[in-house]
Amino acid sequence: MTQGDRIDHAAGGSLAAARWSLLFGNFVIGCGVMSVAGTLNDLAGDLQVSVPLAGQLVAIGAVVMCFGAPVLAGAVSGWDRRRLLSLALLWYGAGHLLCTLMPSFGALWPLRALTMLAAAVFTPQAAAAVRVMAPPEQRGRAITFIFLGWSLASVLGMPMAAWLGESFGWRSAFGLVGGLSLLAGLWVHRVLPSGVKPQALSRRAWRDALTHPVLMAMVGVTALQSAAQFTLFAYFAPYYRSQFNASAGEIGLLFGWFGFFGLAGNIVLSRTIDRLGASRAVLTALCLVAASLLLWPLATTLAGVAVVLVPWALGCFATNSGQQARLGQAAPALAPALMALNTSAMYFGQAAGSSSGGWMLAHGGYAPLSWVGLAFMLAAIAVSVWVGRRTPVTPGH
Repeated sequence: MTQGDRIDHAAGGSLAAARWSLLFGNFVIGCGVMSVAGTLNDLAGDLQVSVPLAGQLVAIGAVVMCFGAPVLAGAVSGWDRRRLLSLALLWYGAGHLLCTLMPSFGALWPLRALTMLAAAVFTPQAAAAVRVMAPPEQRGRAITFIFLGWSLASVLGMPMAAWLGESFGWRSAFGLVGGLSLLAGLWVHRVLPSGVKPQALSRRAWRDALTHPVLMAMVGVTALQSAAQFTLFAYFAPYYRSQFNASAGEIGLLFGWFGFFGLAGNIVLSRTIDRLGASRAVLTALCLVAASLLLWPLATTLAGVAVVLVPWALGCFATNSGQQARLGQAAPALAPALMALNTSAMYFGQAAGSSSGGWMLAHGGYAPLSWVGLAFMLAAIAVSVWVGRRTPVTPGH
């Protein structure tokens, strides 16, 4: 019987509570990651920088999380996950609260980078922890369940951040994230069982993960699809304002609309992934996002944008949830390393997408963004199909 089986059979109620606390933790992490995009209009105006420069806060945080996730995964491998995850959330909360005091962009970006180290730890280590705790036949659902927190962040957190940013300023949105982070840290510490420690991986295990062509191609799908989305997603708020003269309420409603269907897509994925298979679920989600990017230039009104956003939202968060489950199933012995690498790839894609989107915005406006995003997404689909036709051989340990 595995450690996860022992925890589950001995304390099913505490396992359920722990899963909810980790879902809320991912909700808070998602709110913080997306708060820059939601408050970009006010952030640029208040700090007196251009929208493309302010948008680089997305890239800065993403780069930190990209390299931090695998590096920190090795550094904290021996930690009890109750202590690790609660401390990560407390760090995240303190960092966001301190960010509200920064007077300039030059003072803000280093503190933002340090704050995002917590996100690099929490998301992959929460997935690794819940995988240990869940029975083998429920691991796919358990992982996608806690990733519903990201979808909820898009439903509630991002629209709220956008509304707060447009109405009261970006500092109020960051302050809200800070307070919620402290609450989430206390919740995780209260309900997560002690002694949850995924097996530490040897250097050989990391080498096996990094040199396995199919597994690394699978991780590459995450990087490509994330770059595809953030080429345009990072600039939603200024796009709505500049192209349609959208009000604070309309921008918030569009983010809420996107988040509602994002949550719906992730719920459907969570309920069907163990039956349909992760590869098929991921491919479906990728194609939905590609359809929206293809149709984006046809959306010439806010109502048209709302319609075109629906497929994108359905596939947006479902894609990464499916990818985490896909990797965990493909090589269970390497799951902690692969989940860290997958999180790193997600943030690398965010950095690449937001940076390239910012450059194009500065030099050519908004028109090219959806087409570049579509090119990234078609590449992700091609790699995903290639991966789906090959069954990874789990390295033996």
